[in-house]
Amino acid sequence: MSATTDVKKPSQATQEVNGADILVESLIREGVTDIFAYPGGASMEMHQSLAKAKDRIRTILPRHEQGGSFAAEGYARATGKPGVCMATSGPGATNLMTAIADAFMDSTPLVCITGQVYTKFIGKAAFQETDFFGMTLPVVKHSYLVMDIKDLAYTVKEAFKVATTGRPGPVVVDIPKDVQQNMIVPEWPGEITLLDSKLPTYATDRQLKNILHLIEEAKRPMVYYGGGIVAAEAYDELGAFIEKTGVPCSSTLMGVGAFPETHLLSTKWFGMHGSAYGNLAVHNCDLLLAFGVRFDDRITGDVSKFAPQAEIVHIDIDASEHNKNKIVHHPITGDIAHAMGRMVELMDQADFKKPDFGQWVEQIQDWKKEFPFSYEESPHILGQEAIRVLYELTNGEAIISTGVGQHQMWAAQYYDFKYPRHHISSLGLGSMGYGYPAALGAKVACPDKQVIDIDGDGSFVMNVQELATAKIEKIAAKAMILNNQHLGMVMQWEDRFYESVRGNTILGDETNIGSPENLGGLYPNYVQIANGFGLPARRVHKKEELRDAVQEMLDSDEAFLLDVITPYTEHVLPMIPAGKSVDQMIVK
Repeated sequence: MSATTDVKKPSQATQEVNGADILVESLIREGVTDIFAYPGGASMEMHQSLAKAKDRIRTILPRHEQGGSFAAEGYARATGKPGVCMATSGPGATNLMTAIADAFMDSTPLVCITGQVYTKFIGKAAFQETDFFGMTLPVVKHSYLVMDIKDLAYTVKEAFKVATTGRPGPVVVDIPKDVQQNMIVPEWPGEITLLDSKLPTYATDRQLKNILHLIEEAKRPMVYYGGGIVAAEAYDELGAFIEKTGVPCSSTLMGVGAFPETHLLSTKWFGMHGSAYGNLAVHNCDLLLAFGVRFDDRITGDVSKFAPQAEIVHIDIDASEHNKNKIVHHPITGDIAHAMGRMVELMDQADFKKPDFGQWVEQIQDWKKEFPFSYEESPHILGQEAIRVLYELTNGEAIISTGVGQHQMWAAQYYDFKYPRHHISSLGLGSMGYGYPAALGAKVACPDKQVIDIDGDGSFVMNVQELATAKIEKIAAKAMILNNQHLGMVMQWEDRFYESVRGNTILGDETNIGSPENLGGLYPNYVQIANGFGLPARRVHKKEELRDAVQEMLDSDEAFLLDVITPYTEHVLPMIPAGKSVDQMIVK
């Protein structure tokens, strides 16, 4: 997207202020109420301005820049509004890189502000200088290096516009220290229109009527929807379309919750570790309606064998996604909410004849009965069981974030999501350490909702320092760690494909790993760590204590850590090995 703009007449102040004050006022004018920011030499001026504006904007101090940027992502994923984070130059800025790449992969609106060395030192390897503008170009929608204070207010406003227009994503605004310190009478920009956004972004009635005709002719149609539905907030349109057509559906992990997973026509989500019945339905459909998706490899497996019998329609706001991974029959560029809403209208206007998909729906129900998500009973607490208990005690109403690993897949399998923006996880990039900071951001955004991070011991420890943020900032996000003392997902691949040779996947003391009841070798001791940060915590390893422990976590008025000891022998199933197809799906 081009950042070239049309700008309406600006409004002008009458008093000189410095660049840092212009930045903070610009953020406030964009509706920002919370920012996750860690100070340093090149960003001190901006923190001083934030301190003066503390009654108008809340500055939350993370304990690591990555934690702050993941929290900003969680905030954005829970609300749809841009998350905002800030760091100093050099290592402070580079510590944001993982979250920036993560936001780019998952189309999350994120505005990252960084301090930079004085303009006269740029390009001279000054202390804590990095070319953050150049470094971020492959993983942003746009990067700005503000060299003139006169451009600052316009740049900030444009950054928010770019982050949220079309397909959302991250934007970086890099501000040298002298630009922060310089004084000027600011001009506040009016409404900004991105020139590229004037191009047509709506499907035509002719294209949409053709889709309805395809549905009338189909015998085994499926809707495949993803994060584009969530980004466009097209939940009502999706629900109306599915109800009116009677077409069954399955989602990507990014789309989880956009349509209630408890609905008869839902097959939850499909792909590498998705439901067997969802995978079978997509594999055997004769019409695939792909809405707001990108056909990534974790969904398609062997792309040449993906939905082999189907005529494929693909509607997406981003034309670059068409035919990138999978050649489709009907690529349509357009706003997905408009397309589905308009099709619902056209069904009434165009004498749409709703087909009888009863036999197809019955077949899917049979697959649900034959291949449910299931696990064998164990004398120990299994991760799947812990998540199911959490689901029951929260009645499916909680916002759930996750780290990355086995627990991430089990969370999506065993927690039935019925609302959008209640499933927050790093999916395209798969960033360990994401879960708890994201939960903090979601809780800041939604203080009246229960927010729980379902995490693994390997993933949680990567940003364990954010327990301090939770304590000091009084953010009551909970963490339920499924602790098996291993990097579980990598270990699973070792078991399946590497003859169980352990390539540095054991996190605990190898001499003491065995039964979950052998607690002496389990470390770190997360209860002691949480207590050290001033937070309540509990460890549980007996099944009969699980429900009470989960309830204690939920009842806590502050952040709480629940360390659930689980065996390391469990695998996430079903599983379609990388590069394989549904025909090679492992179900046992």
